[in-house]
This record gives sequence, structure tokens and C-alpha cells, in this order.
Amino acid sequence: MELHYRELGSGKPLVILHGLFGFSDNWQTHAKKLSEYYRVILVDLRNHGHSPWSDEFSYQLMVEDLQELFQKLNLSDVILLGHSMGGKVAMHYAQSHSDFLEKIIVVDMGIKEYPLHHQHILKAFDSIDLNKLSARSEAERILSSFIESKGVVQFLLKNLYWQDKGKLAWRVNFKVLQASMPEILSALPDKEVLIPTLFIRGSLSDYILDSDIHEIENLFPDSQVVTVENAGHWVHAEAPEEFTDAVLSFCLR
Repeated sequence: MELHYRELGSGKPLVILHGLFGFSDNWQTHAKKLSEYYRVILVDLRNHGHSPWSDEFSYQLMVEDLQELFQKLNLSDVILLGHSMGGKVAMHYAQSHSDFLEKIIVVDMGIKEYPLHHQHILKAFDSIDLNKLSARSEAERILSSFIESKGVVQFLLKNLYWQDKGKLAWRVNFKVLQASMPEILSALPDKEVLIPTLFIRGSLSDYILDSDIHEIENLFPDSQVVTVENAGHWVHAEAPEEFTDAVLSFCLR
């Protein structure tokens, strides 16, 4: 699949992968800062953003999509950064195509299997009939009835756009992602990765617990875990300066 992407800056390539229900626009601010040092490539994964939709969705397919993009752009010695599900894609990619990578940065995502925890978001999406909406505010009201966090609601609303006059549409293929939740939440295969890897976690997030670090180090022996204080799962959005400092300290050394 030919993925949508955008580029900023020049130099060594730094590829950024968004998380579940996100897309490349979420990373524009960070990309501008990082493009002072790197050729930053923001990618929309399949069924997200401006990339094509497909009924097929798996980490293997997302790795194949990414490899197709790397070959199209003739990329090598890549720094690959991924948040949440994008971090899992980055780890899967490293297990299959380590020769294309120089370093990996995984943002608030571990290697373990996660329990289903997106039920409220799935119910919220399922409750919205776009054919009956005439304003974005109506979608916001429905999402807010299921989701307490205003930040998460605004994050999800970025996927809503005017496809035609008077017709709203999603940039995220909700139905396929909903059906693919067992795959999305699955554990990383048991295959060692020797590439230097940085795991960044939020102190308020439970995606990477202290008890998870030993298993992470078994699969990623050349890794370190940095904890950003007073940040949750969206570390980069909640503590942007600390996040950028951690990324650049790891990349530029």
C-alpha cells in the first residue's frame, strides 16, 4: 500500500509513526522542531489520516507498507520513532528490517499484550451517525458523553472533516480498527533487536510499568527507559519540551 507522508527539513531521516486513531497532523509541531536537525518524514499508517483504507489490518501489513515507503524514498540509517500503536509498528519493523535502521524511539508502548481498554472510545464512535450530523459540535457532544477527557475528545475530533458540502466523514477506518483490536493489542513476537532503542514513558501512564522493564531489556538489550514526569500516555503533547529534549539527547549522541 502506498502510504501518505509529508517531509520537513533535510539530513539524516527521522520517520515518525502516529498511534491508534491518530495521523501525521498530530505531530506537526514536533516535526518542525526536529526538522532543524533531521529530514523528518511524517507517515499516515493504513486506515488512518490520508492513507488508503483496507479491510486488512495487521502489524505485518503495516511493516510491509513502511518498507515500501522506505524503498520508494531510498531511506537508510533511519531513526524510527513511533507512539503507542506506532511504537509497536516500529518494534515489529525493527525485528524484520533492522538493516534499514540506526536507532528506534518507542513512545509509551511496551512489548506485552494489553487488555481491551478502548471500549468507551469504540462505543463513542459507534454512536455517531455521520449522515445525521450537520455540525462538528454535534459529534463533540456525543463523544463527550462517553469520554471524560476533553483532550482525548479533541484528539479524536481531528479525524472529522467535511468531505463535501454538508457531509462529514472520518479520516480513520473505525470499523476495521474495531474488528482488529485483538491484533492491535497483541504482544510483540519474541525476537531480539540489537539496535539502540529509547523507550519514553509518561509517569502518569500505565503502558510501561517498572515490572515490564526487565522483559523489554531481554528483547532490546541495547535500550534505555526515560520517564517524563507529570505526563500520561500522550507524552509528546503533555510535556513537549521534556519529550523533545529526551529525543534529541538520544539521537544526537
